[in-house]
Amino acid sequence: MNIGETIRNFRLQRSMSQGDIEKRTGLLRCYLSRVENGHTIPSLDTLAKIAGAMDLALSQFFAEGHNNGPKGLPPLSDDEVRFLSQMRRYSANLNDSDRKLVLAMVKKMASNSK
Repeated sequence: MNIGETIRNFRLQRSMSQGDIEKRTGLLRCYLSRVENGHTIPSLDTLAKIAGAMDLALSQFFAEGHNNGPKGLPPLSDDEVRFLSQMRRYSANLNDSDRKLVLAMVKKMASNSK
């Protein structure tokens, strides 16, 4: 999946310039250019700002038909994207052992809820 290309496509569909996004988000135009050209990968929080500036749900950046990732996967809901964003933020401070423990707990919880 090329998130920069996806952002550019949505921006152009809405006849918006990078300057329009800059005004609505406070993100610098040069940063947006680097994202759209694949030189920088934005965080989920930054993606949420960009989506909001274009009046899109964040999940639309990951919807099927707008990515080159594995087919057959359902698009993520806004709640799922928010949850994964929080997990990413908190897991950055965990060591490998703790990450494995969290993953094992999630797997156990998921298997018990079926």
